[in-house]
Amino acid sequence: MLEHFFGLKKHGTTVRVEFSAALTTFFSMAYILMVNAEMFSNPLGDGSNPLGVSYGAVYMATALTAVAGTLLIGLTSNLPLAQACGMGLNAFFVYTACIGFGLTYANALTLVLLDGLIFILLTVTGLRKRIFDAIPAQVRAAISAGIGLFIAFMGMQNVGFVVSDAATCVTLGSFNLLRTSWAEIMPIVVMVAAVLLIAVLSARKVRCSVFWGMMGATALYYLLGLTVPGFYANLSVVTVSPAQAFSEFLDQSFLLIFREGFDFSAYLAAHGGANLALTIVTSALAFCMVDMFDTLGTLYAACERGGLLDEQGEIPNMDRAMLSDAAATVMGSMCGISTVTTFVESAAGVVEGGRTGLTSVFTALMFLAAMLLSPLAQLVPACATAAVLVYIGLLMAASVSSIDWTDVRSAVPAFLTMVIMPFTFNISYGIAFGMIAYVVISALTGRAKELKPASLAVTAMFMAMLLLTH
Repeated sequence: MLEHFFGLKKHGTTVRVEFSAALTTFFSMAYILMVNAEMFSNPLGDGSNPLGVSYGAVYMATALTAVAGTLLIGLTSNLPLAQACGMGLNAFFVYTACIGFGLTYANALTLVLLDGLIFILLTVTGLRKRIFDAIPAQVRAAISAGIGLFIAFMGMQNVGFVVSDAATCVTLGSFNLLRTSWAEIMPIVVMVAAVLLIAVLSARKVRCSVFWGMMGATALYYLLGLTVPGFYANLSVVTVSPAQAFSEFLDQSFLLIFREGFDFSAYLAAHGGANLALTIVTSALAFCMVDMFDTLGTLYAACERGGLLDEQGEIPNMDRAMLSDAAATVMGSMCGISTVTTFVESAAGVVEGGRTGLTSVFTALMFLAAMLLSPLAQLVPACATAAVLVYIGLLMAASVSSIDWTDVRSAVPAFLTMVIMPFTFNISYGIAFGMIAYVVISALTGRAKELKPASLAVTAMFMAMLLLTH
């Protein structure tokens, strides 16, 4: 049955390989369950809970939407990808829309619903694919490398390998035992060791090398815990009672958008109608632009890295994948969370061998288990998942080999696309400046006739996003 539905032999894979890929994908992205719940319920870190929603409610909403969205994209598009509430988009929802603009939690959910409905319309009409086709080849190639640098940087930050610095913004975390405790250094050491272990296993052609490297890092982390005073005494695993969390979810989040979301009377009284209109327009534009190009970029990068693109270099079943993303965003707004998107960490499972939607089905079942039992990701330390992100970033950077670096008209847009993503911690900004550079350089070097109308329209949208929302 699985062979008939997913075409396992046709795609050169097996149930075992798909399951291993799903494990890697799940453990690489399951952090979103805890991160999202903490961000919504305690955004200021002082327990004040300005959004008025509990950790358990958001945890359940995040898990449910990840299950539904990942199943949807796997079963409809047969791609080994996973969906969940997008990092960056959730921060915009909480810190900008709610805390910054002063919208209520329910009000902000209406913007997410609008985002999803617009994407459904764009997908059904075929406009969303045309928008992606408008991105030039050099920018497309750089998207994969840029996302690779982005997730590698994210992994290094998560474990403290890269830390903030007042003078240079970022710097290397300290390895100095004379001024830094071994408890802080140990996870960084584990991360570096895990990256090297994955590389060695890959060089030796060991199957599922990324997953086994992650498991080895987990074992090493707990083993080295013996060298850290009080490590096991202070070790705690966050657990969520399914019954309590589900009750809070039904009360605080589920369908809240229809109960309170369209009542903007409090905001109107405080800020006026003109301000409300501008806030809705600019916020909706930000959600739409970030979600659209994060998803398009991630789809292309993951499929390119796994050799899943068709003969024309296109994403197979792209319309179905994008429709799944849009539908998951609509479901997310009804469950009470911000925009759902295809996760860049899906590339971890693709590199591990995932080739069909069966990887997505297994990943969804793991999110279901995490929802019903406990946050399984807590068993895998951040240093282990960070190593996966760093190594996958390395592999994704290989796409730059197809760029003609001797041609400035190709090199500059590609370079800006690639480096701005990690420098700004935003995928869409990288694509935005890559497109702007491509249009300007082409127009001023006698190649204006080569510019597609769709490319100009996409660049204009990016310009509007930057000028009106940032």
